[in-house]
Order: sequence, then structure tokens, then C-alpha cells
Amino acid sequence: MGQSEKTFVALVGLGTVGTGAARLLLDHGDRTARHAGRILWLNHIVVRDLKKSRNVDLPAGILTDDLDRLLADRKVTIVAQLMGGIEPARTIMLQLLESGKDVVTANKALLAEHGPELFDRARELGRTISFEASVAGGIPIIANISQCLSANGITSIRGILNGTSNYILSDMDQNGTKYQDAVAAAQRLGYAEADPAMDVDGTDAAQKLSILAHLAFGSAVRWDQIPRRGIDSLQLADFRYASNLGYRIKLIADGETRENRLQLSVAPMLIRKGTPLAEVRENYNAISVVGDAVGRVFFHGQGAGQMPTASAVVADMIDIATGRAAITFRNLKLWSGTASPLPVSELDTLPVRYYLRFSVPDRVGVLAAIAGVLGEEGISIASVYQHDDDRNSEGNIPLIILTHESEPQKIQSALRRIRDLPAGYQTVEHLKILD
Repeated sequence: MGQSEKTFVALVGLGTVGTGAARLLLDHGDRTARHAGRILWLNHIVVRDLKKSRNVDLPAGILTDDLDRLLADRKVTIVAQLMGGIEPARTIMLQLLESGKDVVTANKALLAEHGPELFDRARELGRTISFEASVAGGIPIIANISQCLSANGITSIRGILNGTSNYILSDMDQNGTKYQDAVAAAQRLGYAEADPAMDVDGTDAAQKLSILAHLAFGSAVRWDQIPRRGIDSLQLADFRYASNLGYRIKLIADGETRENRLQLSVAPMLIRKGTPLAEVRENYNAISVVGDAVGRVFFHGQGAGQMPTASAVVADMIDIATGRAAITFRNLKLWSGTASPLPVSELDTLPVRYYLRFSVPDRVGVLAAIAGVLGEEGISIASVYQHDDDRNSEGNIPLIILTHESEPQKIQSALRRIRDLPAGYQTVEHLKILD
């Protein structure tokens, strides 16, 4: 097989990631040819608007708004479908598969919503879907879990999967920036969309976690069934208190198996300073994976952005061109009925430590009342901190309690009971702690 041979490829979509992929294919053909054993020849780029200015130099005649032209071109065997959203992305992916193309995608929302349908159809047609770029941008987490760690039983996946929220939290933690100001800064830098809701409410991280959970644990759980909490209700005071106690607050996507059950969640948590996840800054992503043979491994890098994500897209195209992707796709049987999924806990049941912050009157008996409720619920207190210098306008002071490992249901029951204590007791915040 010589490098003079060509594999004809195409792109659908020329947004941020598509532009990066086009640059890699057009400007670094020698590099891709070296790894693929052949030239990846970019034959079509399908876009909606031909008049839109493009930030990449393209050969004449390559740009088109005619999808049918691509579908009819039998020379093109690999297409990177780089549209966002669900429709028309789903319909177009099915059309590409049915026209004999193998497909690369970065669309995690589409896979999280319609993975079974798309992968079943690809198998029926003898085609391949590759999706490294759908989770954690340039970090090769899909390949590592599905191939490099395949000798392991994965027991835990824990990570920072959303660069937008991590940038916002880093800004609040390091600079004391208010939430709305941190969001605005992320938008100015291009890390956040005009509407960042899916990033800050945990949806994006939950969609990515559902994909990783399928790969690692064989559990086809829908992303909207994963318990999730976003970052938009966090208050600056908790970043300050957490820092004083030796922690940072991060939005963590967490998947863990215990007693042959799988539990998944997305939520802001306290992470001890100096540990790898706690030190992930700005728009970076990181993922910790525990295998029963290899132990803990850690992946860190650019989780989004034009070139990191384009890097994963083009790597998938190379894997398809060499035939590696087809073997992996055929053997893994992703999103198929052949998987033996672990039962997924519907409720948050795993015991962990908690950070609790109350706003309480400064008078005798307050701590005893709260401690009494916690004790009656079987919750053991590890430490207590009171901040007299942070009184609010009503004269209340912050009371912070760190617990030993406690079951989430017991914590929720205790917090409900504490809210019913005499006027003035307020539960302000409760967050899990990962030491």
C-alpha cells in the first residue's frame, strides 16, 4: 500500500471544528498520509450557506450546499459529520450510512439521544461510526477505554468533562469573580456559547458521561436519567470556605460500581487541593479511570476548542482508512442488545463525606440542635467551623459542618428536618466531598 493511493473523504459542516479538520487535512496531508498509509483526499465540504466567509483557504469547487452531491459520490468512503444538535444531524447521518459512507462524529448529544438507532443501522449496513471527538475534545479517552484498557474491569470513571463550567469555576475560585461575570468572561474568550445553559446546568457533562458509562460498564443509560446539578446556584462564599479547608469546587461527572451496581451523577463537589482533578484549571478537561488490573490512570488536556477536537476527528478518519476502526466497531458491538449492563441505581445511594453550610442565629444551643438532628439520622460529624466575621444583615452567621461518610438519603432527611427547626435556621449549601 503506497502513500500515493487516495482515500476520498468529506466534511458535513464547516463550523469551528470543521474548519480545524479541513486545515489538518489540507495543510498536513503528508502527516495524515504517513499514519494512514494513503492520502486522505478532501473531496467535498457540505455547508448550509455558501456565501458565509470562511477562515480557511479551500480548493476551488470543494465547497457545496448540495448534500445529494456527496451522497451520490461513490468515491467518498469517509465523512466527518460535524453538525451540532439532533436534527437534521440524525437524518443526515443515516443518509450517509445508507449511501455507503463510514461516519466520524463529534456530536455527543446525538449519540446520547440516538446511539442505539444509529449504531444498529450502521451494523446492518456494514458501516462504521467513530466518535472520539464527542467526549473530552483532544483527550483520547474513547480509544483508551475501549481498546487500551480492554483487559480491565473498569470500576470507576470520574472527571471534569465540560471546559466551559471548569473555566467559570476556576475564575470564581482563583479570582473571586461573581458567577455572571465569570460566564461573561468565558463567552468573550469563546469558551461559552451565547446561551451556556447546557454547559452550566450539567447537561453536557451528563451526555458525555452516558457515553463513557456505556463504553466502560456496558450500561446503556440515558443521559437524562443521570442525576445532575449544575453550577449556577453556587455562591462565592463557599469557594472561600472550601479553599480555607483545603478544597476546590469542581463540576464532577462520576461513575462508580459497588456491589455489582452502577451509580452515575453529575454535580459540583469539593475536591482536595493537590489532587489531580482539583488542579485542572480554566477550560481543560481531565478524567480519572480505575481498572481492576491497571489501577488508576489519569488523562488531562484540552477538552474543547477548534484544533484539539479536530485532532480527534482526523485521527478517527485515519483509523477508518487503515481498517482499525471497522475491527473495533464490529467487535465492541456498541449500543447493542448484546451488552450485559450492570444494574443502574435510580437513587444516589453511595455514602460519601459532605460539606454542609447553614446560616444560623448566634445564640446558645444552635449547634446542639443541628448536631442532634444529624445524630438522630446516623450522620457523624467530622469537624465544625463557625465564621463570626461573616454575619449577614439579619445577624446570622455561617456554620459549616463536614461529615464523615454518610448516605445521601440520610443527609437529605436531616436537611429537611433542620429546615423545620425554629425560625432563623437556613440550609444554604450541601456538597459532596471527594478526598
